[in-house]
Amino acid sequence: METENSSVSRAEELKALANEAFRAKKYSQAIDLYSQAIELNSQNAVYYANRAFAHTKLEEYGSAIQDASKAIEIDPRYPKACFTYQIFVTPVHKVKECEKAVKKLKFEEAIAVPESERHSVADSIDYRSIGMSPSSSFVSTQAAILAATATVVVAVVVMVWPAVATTVAGMVVAVLMILGAYWWGSCSGSGVFTKSRKLELEVEPQYSGARIEGDVITLDFVKKMMDDFKNQKCLHKRYAFQIVLQTREMLRALPSLVDIDIPDGKHFTVCGDVHGQFYDLLNIFELNGLPSEENPYLFNGDFVDRGSFSVEVILTLFAFKCMCPSAIYLSRGNHESKSMNKIYGFEGEVRSKLSETFVELFAEVFCFLPLAHVLNQKVFVVHGGLFSVDGVKLSDIKAIDRFCEPPEEGLMCELLWSDPQPLPGRGPSKRGVGLSFGADVTKRFLQDNSLDLVVRSHEVKDEGYEIEHDGKLITVFSAPNYCDQMGNKGAFIRFEAPTLKPNIVTFAAVPHPDVKPMAYANNFLRMFQ
Repeated sequence: METENSSVSRAEELKALANEAFRAKKYSQAIDLYSQAIELNSQNAVYYANRAFAHTKLEEYGSAIQDASKAIEIDPRYPKACFTYQIFVTPVHKVKECEKAVKKLKFEEAIAVPESERHSVADSIDYRSIGMSPSSSFVSTQAAILAATATVVVAVVVMVWPAVATTVAGMVVAVLMILGAYWWGSCSGSGVFTKSRKLELEVEPQYSGARIEGDVITLDFVKKMMDDFKNQKCLHKRYAFQIVLQTREMLRALPSLVDIDIPDGKHFTVCGDVHGQFYDLLNIFELNGLPSEENPYLFNGDFVDRGSFSVEVILTLFAFKCMCPSAIYLSRGNHESKSMNKIYGFEGEVRSKLSETFVELFAEVFCFLPLAHVLNQKVFVVHGGLFSVDGVKLSDIKAIDRFCEPPEEGLMCELLWSDPQPLPGRGPSKRGVGLSFGADVTKRFLQDNSLDLVVRSHEVKDEGYEIEHDGKLITVFSAPNYCDQMGNKGAFIRFEAPTLKPNIVTFAAVPHPDVKPMAYANNFLRMFQ
């Protein structure tokens, strides 16, 4: 009895320490302390409910659902447990159900259109068509002149030759109908008189932002654009289209696994998640230099969502890719997908800052992003992690057909979603997608592919990075003070050839304009910020 009381008392002490860690935004530490308390007293619903909230802060939604369910199982009347389940768990399931319904509708729409008639949204965009939109002066002026002329003709005919007025009026109506068809065709992109959508791409004389001269994106343009973004100015849609479309063509030509050669004596920088934190991206460039052929970067996925400057981030990264393809490499993360962008803010931000067409275009271009990279046949870089089966070879990754939304299982899903775990073997994912894998899994994958190291991102770390699995796996995360609330550092890794010994650089968050994270996100998720 005395031992039991001692365990209960110690569990309460651990809970108090965990609460302090939670208030200090040290969520991983809080989870560990709540877990220790549960080991001593596994029938206390408070410990599970508190740990569930800590899991939500780290986006470990699968684990949060499990803990909330366990808290209710222990004490169905415990208010905090019920609150956790009703306010968090139930809506998450509803979101998933809605996503499945949307996917079903999209699938049915897709199969209803013959393959020969399906077109990319990019095929309907011609950024070189300046001044050809229906609202531009070209169309509206001609329409006004013709309409006014027709009206005058009808009036004169009615007064002078009443007998033929009906005939002439009919002819005028026919002319106006043809003019209307011309206008509507240019507007919708589906009319008789146009072969592609004519968008509002005319650059107004008063526009003072960055401009691209011709087809070449220069360093001067990118610098001017970044400076405009820093001052919260917008890039003209005409140039945004050019950047995204040119990037699309570069990415679609790449394999799903990209090999990168770093010459001896040269260096290469790998960055983790940026998540729309544009001002922290600028700080990375201040600390480590702008991307160039002599200073190349790999950004390892999750460029967008959460942070409310995701448009600025993605256009900057894409512009550097257009400027010099070997200056910057881009890998797909789990947030480069329609379902995540719809919930976590990028879709709403694109719709607000650009247009609905860009929502479709970004979704398509994200499907062209490579899934992984290998540095000098030694370092495997991927956003998420490794696989549910052994024996996966680099050739298997290169053979993945990546031109789609991420599936819910399989190699592509696991590359984007999986996480390392301290225990050997494999376990369920704390996120509810992908899996967790141990040091033995990492070791076998490296041996099977004659590699030395795995670098991945996908998880916020207090110091901006974490070295695990006997030094064979490094997590790097480049969004400091994630969502303005985590208090973590950011980090990037510099590799020097030929040894490719990782040199990890950490940095703190910098100030940004008063636009809150998740400003464009799903209303429900903003409750948890």
